[in-house]
Amino acid sequence: MNQLDVLELLGHLRAAGVQVWLDGGWGIDALLGQVSRPHADVDLVVELAALARVGQVLGAAGFELTEDLTPTRLVWRVGDGRQVDLHPVTFDAHGTGWQAGAGADGGDCPYPASEFCRGLIAGQVVPCISAALQRIHHGGYTPRAHDRADMARLGQRFGLAPPDGY
Repeated sequence: MNQLDVLELLGHLRAAGVQVWLDGGWGIDALLGQVSRPHADVDLVVELAALARVGQVLGAAGFELTEDLTPTRLVWRVGDGRQVDLHPVTFDAHGTGWQAGAGADGGDCPYPASEFCRGLIAGQVVPCISAALQRIHHGGYTPRAHDRADMARLGQRFGLAPPDGY
């Protein structure tokens, strides 16, 4: 999944009226304002109520639903190996998005309203989640080599200590 793929996908989703934020590796690269490593997938935070529209957009782009763990997570793939990992959230009255069952303890995972921000991909402003929230979401599991590298880059840029276990 390259930066042009990501920008095109974000454009199609916005055109369909879907609010979307980058999470995971592309979200980190957006915060850094540069591509720091190859990405096979893109993690997207979307509203649970918009999943039908998201599915229409992804289907029209050639993606097929390959893993449906609604309401927690959905994975869409295309034949060349690119993948979209959806993190559906339901917003409460305070603007916090809640991803059902995605917390480290198996509970719901919060996306506080204050942690939605902007980054850059190929010089274009894109919506993403904050460095602080990325750090929180990278805790609670055994990190892979790219997770460690991602957290090190965020730590250097934003002065964040790595999550426990890193």
